Amino acid sequence: MTTSVPPAVVGNAVLIVVDIQGGQVPDEESRSEIAQMGGRRERADRVERLIDSCREHDVPVVFIQEVHKPSLVDIGRELDGAEGPHCVEGWPETELAPWVRPRPDEFLIRKRRYSAFFGTELEIVLKAYKAETVLLIGGLTDVCIHYTAVDAHQHDYRVRVLTDCIGGSSREAHDAALRAIAYLQRDALVTSEHVFDWLAAGKPTAG
Repeated sequence: MTTSVPPAVVGNAVLIVVDIQGGQVPDEESRSEIAQMGGRRERADRVERLIDSCREHDVPVVFIQEVHKPSLVDIGRELDGAEGPHCVEGWPETELAPWVRPRPDEFLIRKRRYSAFFGTELEIVLKAYKAETVLLIGGLTDVCIHYTAVDAHQHDYRVRVLTDCIGGSSREAHDAALRAIAYLQRDALVTSEHVFDWLAAGKPTAG
């Protein structure tokens, strides 16, 4: 699901990298019990280039990592659905993917719920950057991307979800989540090409 006309990135933007985890553990060996649609490896190069390009053009990058205690005391109702134990503290597969390397001056925010806003300092960080638009990449489209986008919308940010830099628990769930996000903000769905073009043009502001 893509857009035909590139929507505007308005004002100050922040790239939020949501839960691109797994460490260096092969997918088939991971203990995290979460289904994922294919194409993750193909998205990795695009994601890495996007992060580097945002840095080069002074767009702040904020990294999100889901983490739960080994006792799962903090996992709440997350095991009531299709997901099994995941993102357990101390598991190598809970670490960020090797191509995701936060710099010392960048924020790495750990969360214990699906939304990157829930119970975290993300809102403080976005206010510090005077953010008007949030660019969302990572996963899962139908879970953490969706609920982070909803909360960003309710905090009055413009949301831009890069549809070729995210993946869902399945293709069907991915597409359904994108439709739900677009229902909230008609210009929410973009591709990395739109953002690369915006950066190359010098980050023009559109109202």
